[in-house]
Amino acid sequence: MERAVLIAVTPDAADNRRTEEYLDELEFLAETAGIRSVRRFTQRLPQPSSRIYVGPGKLEEIAAWCKEHEIDVAIFDDELSPAQTRNIEGAMPCRILDRTRLILDIFLSRARTAYAKTQVQLAHHEYMLPRLSGLWTHLERQRGGTGTRGGAGEREIETDRRIIRNRIAKLKEDLQKIDRQMAVQRSNRGQLVRVALVGYTNVGKSTLMNLIAKSDVFAENKLFATLDTTVRKVVFDNLPFLLSDTVGFIRKLPTQLIESFKSTLDEVREADLLIHVVDISHPQFEEQLDVVKQTLQEIGAGDKPVY
Repeated sequence: MERAVLIAVTPDAADNRRTEEYLDELEFLAETAGIRSVRRFTQRLPQPSSRIYVGPGKLEEIAAWCKEHEIDVAIFDDELSPAQTRNIEGAMPCRILDRTRLILDIFLSRARTAYAKTQVQLAHHEYMLPRLSGLWTHLERQRGGTGTRGGAGEREIETDRRIIRNRIAKLKEDLQKIDRQMAVQRSNRGQLVRVALVGYTNVGKSTLMNLIAKSDVFAENKLFATLDTTVRKVVFDNLPFLLSDTVGFIRKLPTQLIESFKSTLDEVREADLLIHVVDISHPQFEEQLDVVKQTLQEIGAGDKPVY
């Protein structure tokens, strides 16, 4: 199992406890991806450095500790810009991940159906496209090339960008076809009331789905166990309705994933009512409630009746 350090910036106006809560979640994300966290580094700044996320001294401290303890990966609790990623990679002795890339990697490993795989691949390609130059600069150094404009690295970057843009276009085309098929399927369900389970990731939506619908939806104590929407017909007190389980929400959910999973979230938008599943034993359940409400607004389902 890979060993990692977790890195976060606490803005001046923020509470240290919130940073620790974010890092607790980041540690759970890492664990879901098969990575063990061994240390946390935090720094209080007005805002993250646009160049290297943390301050220069802090980055040197982290790099030295990672080298001394042979750390495999450094995970940052925010999405790094392409420039930040390049600058940090140049200073660190290990692999770099940010929160967005970590979530994308989890989604890639957990996608089961062709639809989910297509959605995740689209999000992954859109994330990688602006970061290709950093990857090729790194490869140029390994090869001993110059990496200057017009060199092998520059040509490879342009080739890869063209390939990825073509893949993005093809994936979007594939998703549009599947969207049309799913829209037809939804229209064929008749006039039954539609109910969707929504909530933060890993609060027990799939477990509740299994209990209510007597189904066998995959449920596990890990983040994002469910990526594909499952719909079951349920009869409760002689009242038939359709019940759907949906992908869980999370703080700082990557915009690429919100965009690519909009089709899956159509089940939420087209539901007659939503059942918001909450784990009140979780110490941050109130903040999780707010995240779900905000995400529902973002996907155009903020006006649905919620129970």
